[in-house]
Amino acid sequence: MRKQKGFSLIELLIVVAIILIIAAIAIPNLMRSRMSANESAGAQTVRTLTTNEIAYSTSYPFVGYAPTISALGGVASPCVPSSVSACLIDNILGCAAATCPRDAYQYTANGIAVAPAVVNTDFIIFATPLGPTSGLKDYCTSSDGVPRFAPVIAPPTAAIPTTTACGGAPYKPL
Repeated sequence: MRKQKGFSLIELLIVVAIILIIAAIAIPNLMRSRMSANESAGAQTVRTLTTNEIAYSTSYPFVGYAPTISALGGVASPCVPSSVSACLIDNILGCAAATCPRDAYQYTANGIAVAPAVVNTDFIIFATPLGPTSGLKDYCTSSDGVPRFAPVIAPPTAAIPTTTACGGAPYKPL
């Protein structure tokens, strides 16, 4: 009688099928974990931007809160703090554009001055996921320092709204 060397085709197919079943179970869980991590990072960045807005208003009381997100950052190396670029955040998050992408979210921060005042007495920060697999929550905060979230109804197709009030519906405190 001949001795068998190696595996039969049936045995190999069974092993491949088991591996595919395990992958089918694991990959969606991995995607949900990644999305959850992106959402946590987005919420934490909103908190960090809130802290930096307060630091900016303390450092530059004649301006109040930063007029834009780029005023919180700085693009020069080495960064020299001024009211135009305070060097409080890195140049990726404090980019020169109106919305600054970082990781899976895009961020914007705007100072709000009520006419006729020239000092920004309030601010609003928004964070929106860059795509449907990046996260399922929009985040915002204002000068009250309470981070809020709203479920994303559809994938973002435009820039982050800057005129929407952060304290009202559909935003809820974290």
